[in-house]
Amino acid sequence: MVKKVAIIGAGISGLASIRSCLEEGLEPTCFEKGEDIGGLWKFSDHAEEGRASIYWSVFTNSSKEMTCFPDFPFPDDFPNFMHNSKLQEYITAFAKEKNLLRYIQLKTLVSSVNKRPDFSVTGQWDVTTEKDGKKESAIFDAVMICSGHHVYPHLPKESFPGLQLFKGKCFHSWDYKEPGKFKGKRVLVIGLGNSGCDIASELSHTAEQVIVSSRSGSWVMSRVWHGGYPWDMMFITRFETFLKNNLPTVISDWWYVKQMNARFKHENYGLMPLNGTLRKEPVFNDELPARILCGTVTVKPNVREFTETSAIFEDGTVFEAIDCVIFATGYSYAYPFIDDSIIKSRDNEVTLFKGIFPPPLEKPTMAVIGLVQSLGAVIPTADLQSRWAVQVIKGTCTLPSVKDMMNDIDEKMGKKLKWFGKSDTIQTDYIVYMDELASFIGAKPSILWLFLTDPKLALEVYFGPCSPYQFRLVGPGKWPGARNAILTQWDRILKPTTTRIVGSPLKPCLFCSWFRPVLISVLSIAAFLVLF
Repeated sequence: MVKKVAIIGAGISGLASIRSCLEEGLEPTCFEKGEDIGGLWKFSDHAEEGRASIYWSVFTNSSKEMTCFPDFPFPDDFPNFMHNSKLQEYITAFAKEKNLLRYIQLKTLVSSVNKRPDFSVTGQWDVTTEKDGKKESAIFDAVMICSGHHVYPHLPKESFPGLQLFKGKCFHSWDYKEPGKFKGKRVLVIGLGNSGCDIASELSHTAEQVIVSSRSGSWVMSRVWHGGYPWDMMFITRFETFLKNNLPTVISDWWYVKQMNARFKHENYGLMPLNGTLRKEPVFNDELPARILCGTVTVKPNVREFTETSAIFEDGTVFEAIDCVIFATGYSYAYPFIDDSIIKSRDNEVTLFKGIFPPPLEKPTMAVIGLVQSLGAVIPTADLQSRWAVQVIKGTCTLPSVKDMMNDIDEKMGKKLKWFGKSDTIQTDYIVYMDELASFIGAKPSILWLFLTDPKLALEVYFGPCSPYQFRLVGPGKWPGARNAILTQWDRILKPTTTRIVGSPLKPCLFCSWFRPVLISVLSIAAFLVLF
């Protein structure tokens, strides 16, 4: 019999999961609480409880060639970094092209997911949904959770003494939509992540004064990288990853800090992270340094305490007459429709094998898609996660023993502590993670084989950007157009910017981007050997 799969959420991860189910002959049913597909990227002018929320000015941080579904490139004329409405247009086009809409039930809330009494034998789930006040239950052979991790705002009021005395407005960035109502106001933004920096920069054009408070600082990167190319097309490469993971730590750390400081010296702007060598996710903001230079945004350390009208910072300085405090303090992971112990099976922390499968389940029939974070884009990550998850659900791929899965989780937590400073973070190394998943289903490209059989493609795959097409070159779901898409990706990058022809568009030299770090590394090692 064809296995029935319940998919919770019709955002990017949900659509990827529907498509993966169809590719493997499974029968998906997707339940979406909202009125449309798109999840996080479906803008609404008001925040809705239980749904992700974005502000109108949100643009993508990943370029279009690194963001697309691996067999569905963006149109040539789409901008490299897209407004949320443009990405939503693409998501809708993908769903229509792949005929996914017929499998989605809109305005349908999943209220509970419970193991069937015979779960240890069948692996089946009872899924209860609610629509128009009516509840229904159905039996599914598997469940794929695709509801995202930007749904439940984390607002740590207990960490800020005196906040209960503050008489101004106080809310989470989840509720922020546009800057108009803040004209002439004095605003404190707490948090130096992407949302905090975006909101502070935007408000600085209309508010009287904006202060950003940061506990630990952050690297701030521009979307425009060396030579004017999109940052991720130059930064996320297999060779760059090889160097980072294999050079001596002192050289790797030095080179990383140098890259982060290439645009401006973070210590001069009060932005320098407490531990600059950690690979914590940087902030992408093209405007913040300029707003700091212009004096419309000021960066301060953590808030020590609040009074009725002001904030006192840890350095003793005070921001008086505050009208509003916006907490850009991230989100909590929660899945209210299932037993919390399934996802957080140890010490109340998220415990998932490869960020997808709960190890303790007797049958591997539940998968969490999209609960990872990296420098790579969400779409190709969710696509590869769902392809592997479906293979496991179908029985084509098998999982290791519970003991081996837990050991792998512990090993990865140790590496995360080294790279990101936190063992329980959902951050991961993009290319390493993608290759690991791809190897499970036979979709990881063999670089050596490519150099022997297709040197032109091999050079682009290894030294060029690790674009999503690479993971549809071989294996299940192989796309015949993947090779051509890789070889023409720079044409699509240049198309929307070369609207005034002043010569032939210049593509980057693949070797130039890595020659300098290699030369510096070699010289550093040589100097070290000579001196010591």
